[in-house]
Amino acid sequence: RPFLKKDNIIAFPASLSSQMAEFEQTPPIGPPYTHEARRAMDYAVEKAGGADKVKAAIIYDGSDYGKDGLAGWQQAAKEHGVTIVAERAIKPGQKDFTAEVGALREAGATDVLLTVLPSSTGPILGTAAKMQFMPNWIGNTPSWVDPFFAHPKLPAVVFTKFVWVTGMSYWGEDVPGMKDFLAAYAKHGKDLHRPDFYVLTSYVQGIVAIEALRRAIEAKDLTRAGFVKALRSIDQYDANGMVQAISLKSFPYVTGTKTRILKPDFEKKSWTVVAPYAEPATPKTAAEPK
Repeated sequence: RPFLKKDNIIAFPASLSSQMAEFEQTPPIGPPYTHEARRAMDYAVEKAGGADKVKAAIIYDGSDYGKDGLAGWQQAAKEHGVTIVAERAIKPGQKDFTAEVGALREAGATDVLLTVLPSSTGPILGTAAKMQFMPNWIGNTPSWVDPFFAHPKLPAVVFTKFVWVTGMSYWGEDVPGMKDFLAAYAKHGKDLHRPDFYVLTSYVQGIVAIEALRRAIEAKDLTRAGFVKALRSIDQYDANGMVQAISLKSFPYVTGTKTRILKPDFEKKSWTVVAPYAEPATPKTAAEPK
């Protein structure tokens, strides 16, 4: 980050963490993980029919991503009056999650937020299935990768009670810019990488970057400072319909505020919307940009 600042270079991170949003050179293109966690708690309470019916838990990694998820989940639980019965941190590269799943089962958790990477999501869900522990699992954006749809060792039954909270579009969704993306992927990408949410997200980041460049060209200022100025003029912009309207005008960045809940459809290798885009019902956490 110091070198990005020194050279005044913008880098679009494959991250939606609050720490990225607090640094001008790393603009995210969607709501932070704290928003996702709070929206996840809203959904859990609504689905259960009341806060008293939810025994919340979380498995999170030790990164800025994990800390965001934990902060949002804790804040939302406090505001809703939900009891968090278990909080389990995992280590980088951890393979065995028997202890974590056992602790959740022992605590009687009904709704578990997974603020982990896909390399942990699969083993956690697989371990829980073997232990016949099937709470409601809610995964933050980075907990999922599209290859799960065809993973030979992760049958669809493992994801029976899994939903995904995200502010991003999914592969093939009926949104205005998706046909252009799929055409670009067919021409330039399919021989390089299988269909994956992260390829789609990087494409959207590219659209935002090119929009900033277009504005810099129109302003006749193609210096690095001119590009940053143009970037910061982006407001209520939906990247050709690929995202909910974002804004990069305020700093620290509050790029977007709305997320939704999706359920995987393994037959169609796609998603069903189970809760629409909405802002979290609870106030901001201390971890979020003000």
